[in-house]
Amino acid sequence: MSTPSSTMSESAPTTMSAGLPTTRPFIWSVRRELWENRSLYVAPLSVAGVILFGFVISVIGLARHGKEMRAALTPDQLASAIVLPYDIAAVAVIVVSVIVGFFYSVNALYSERRERSILFWKSLPVSNLTTVLSKAFMPIVVLPTIVFGVTVVLHVVMLLLNTAGRAVAGTSVSELWAHVPLFQMEIVLLYGVATLALWHAPIYSYLIFVSGWAKKTPILWAVLPPLALIVVEKIAFDTGYIGRLISYRLSGSFDEAFSLPTRTPLRAAVQNHAAHGAHHPVQMPAIPTVGLGQLDPLHFLSSPGLWLGLLVAAAFLAGAVWLRRTREAI
Repeated sequence: MSTPSSTMSESAPTTMSAGLPTTRPFIWSVRRELWENRSLYVAPLSVAGVILFGFVISVIGLARHGKEMRAALTPDQLASAIVLPYDIAAVAVIVVSVIVGFFYSVNALYSERRERSILFWKSLPVSNLTTVLSKAFMPIVVLPTIVFGVTVVLHVVMLLLNTAGRAVAGTSVSELWAHVPLFQMEIVLLYGVATLALWHAPIYSYLIFVSGWAKKTPILWAVLPPLALIVVEKIAFDTGYIGRLISYRLSGSFDEAFSLPTRTPLRAAVQNHAAHGAHHPVQMPAIPTVGLGQLDPLHFLSSPGLWLGLLVAAAFLAGAVWLRRTREAI
């Protein structure tokens, strides 16, 4: 049975928001999240700055020893070496953004309860549904958009610096532009971050749900139950289905979204080394860049794992909305 004060607090925002455009509370909620969580864009920018600093040093080294390095590589290895820094830069920014998204989600509802700011935010004409959706919107939509923008700018700056370094060193600039398909790389990047965000949606939603439920240390409540289930399953049944399911949800988007060979060239080289003995050195192959031909959106969109994950995400978000309505400040 609800008290008069709780009834008034629930009905007041609804009445006040009746005269507002439908999207305005959501937009302001998203802006609020950006204001309060600067790590969402500071972390990718910081990683990009570190990568750019290291790349400048490598360009200086290329200006000094570029001809010797080119002479020691085959054409395929040279092409792979030219494009490799751009791939590393993109992967580094994406990995950091995923970590930031995880930590943001696990504190999304917990922090406002701990700081008791939830009492103020509930007095505003913003529903619990809008608040929870705005928090889920950050790691699923806003953070991938930031990652894409930061990485594109980083790639352009790296390409310009590399062009200047090659011009100073007297190395072929046309060779650089021929092996760095900038437009193709950014299309693949956009597709990759979008599919990864959709694939990780149930993880983010689960963490937001836990952040609305836990009374302290939500990161432990988010991590320990899955680990406990893995251990119990292994001890009781000597199987690893839960562990494989979690691994599939963490890293399975790449296999579902891209059409790539089962064995990568690097894995094939290592297996060949193991088969012929330690006296045969590992020959490092040229690792091909993922191109437009490897994009497989039809397979990704028809994957049961995607749609089951989105259903699970919707269930967790619905639970998070209920928790925010019923939970009080800590």
